[in-house]
Amino acid sequence: MARNRRLILSSPSRVWGLLSAGHRYGEWVTGTQEVIATDSNWPEVGARLQVRVGVGPLVLDDICVVRICEPRRRLELEAKAGHFGAARIAMNLIPWGENTLFVLDWHPLRGPGTRMHGMPVDYVVSIRNGMMLTKLARIAVREHHHRASGGPIGGF
Repeated sequence: MARNRRLILSSPSRVWGLLSAGHRYGEWVTGTQEVIATDSNWPEVGARLQVRVGVGPLVLDDICVVRICEPRRRLELEAKAGHFGAARIAMNLIPWGENTLFVLDWHPLRGPGTRMHGMPVDYVVSIRNGMMLTKLARIAVREHHHRASGGPIGGF
């Protein structure tokens, strides 16, 4: 299992706003080339998010299914990548003063990843997920500051 933690200088409700906007996953999920489709009831249990992931010419379509949803606290997804198997992605938002301690756990459920699970794979996934949390934190803080100053959301 790869586990990452990040203190995000924004409230859990603001961070949750990004998690609950499925169409925005491409902004912060490392490796996402395109969000293809998002169920209108995202992130309710059973809702799906279809994304195209990869680097350069190596791409595949991935489907994430919500398995657990506790608004502003916890979101758990099952990411299904065809023959590559599936993984559990658990995101926990812990209030930390006015900020959010974000804990991300990832581990394979099915497929080749279960056999390759261990130090080398977990290390690579941990680096990827660390990059992802850095992007999420930057967006959350930027939008927090824009709202506080009355500026437009999502702009620079």
